Amino acid sequence: MRPEPVSAAQIGFGRVMHARLQPARHRFDYPVYFLRLPVHALPSIRSRWLSLNRFNLLSFHEADHGDGRNCLVWARALLKAHGLKADGDIWLTTFPRVLGYAFKPVSFWHCHRADGSLVAVLAEVNNTFGERHVYLLRTNDPSATLHADKVFHVSPFFPVRGRYTFGFQPADDFFRARIEYDDGSGDALRTAWWGRLEPLTSRACLRAFFSHPLMTWGVIARIHLQALRLILKRVPFFRKPPAPLKEVTE
Repeated sequence: MRPEPVSAAQIGFGRVMHARLQPARHRFDYPVYFLRLPVHALPSIRSRWLSLNRFNLLSFHEADHGDGRNCLVWARALLKAHGLKADGDIWLTTFPRVLGYAFKPVSFWHCHRADGSLVAVLAEVNNTFGERHVYLLRTNDPSATLHADKVFHVSPFFPVRGRYTFGFQPADDFFRARIEYDDGSGDALRTAWWGRLEPLTSRACLRAFFSHPLMTWGVIARIHLQALRLILKRVPFFRKPPAPLKEVTE
C-alpha cells in the first residue's frame, strides 16, 4: 500500500465544557473532534476522507469563515487594515463540516509574522441567527491573557455587555482555549475547549467520523437542549439587538 502524503494539518480529539455561574448554576461538557489547519497552505492538505471546499465525510469550506472567500487573503487584509502585518503562518482551529454540515460557535486564528512570532489571535464567533463576528486580539505572547468587550449577540441568556477573557495553552501536540465572561455583575460563564492533536491522516478522519458520526448536528442539538434547561431554571431571556454590529472589534 502506498503511504499517504504527510500534511502539516492536524486533527484533535478532546472535549468542550461550559459552566454558567449565575443567576443559576448550569454545567455541561461533551466530547468533540476538531481541525487545526495551516491557512497559509490549505492546498497542501491531503486526506481521502477530508476535502477542501468539496463534500466528503469531513470537509473544510472557506465559505464558513471570514468573508466567505479566500481565507488567507481575508485574514491578512483584515490585520493589515488594523495596522498589523501577518506575513507568516496562520493556523485555524475549528470544527469541520460533517457530511456537509457544521455549526461553529467559535474558531481561533493564530496569525504570525514571517519570523514566526505571533501578531494576533482572531476569535471568530457565529450565532444561531447565521451571523458572524470577529474579535481581534493583539498579542505577541502565545500564553498571554487577552481581553475584549462583548459587542455581539450570541446566547439569548446573556446580555450584549460585559467583557471576555481569553487564554490559550500553546503546544505542538495539544490545544487548549478558555473563554471567561463577566457580564458586568461578576463572573457569569466559563468555557474551555481542549484536545490532543495528531496528524490529519485518512485513518484519523475515519476514527473521528465513526466515533461521533453526527457530531456537528450534536453541537446545534445540544445548544437547543441546554437552552430548554435554562428556561426551566427561569434564567432571564435577552432578545437579539435589532441594530447591525461591526464585523471586527478589538
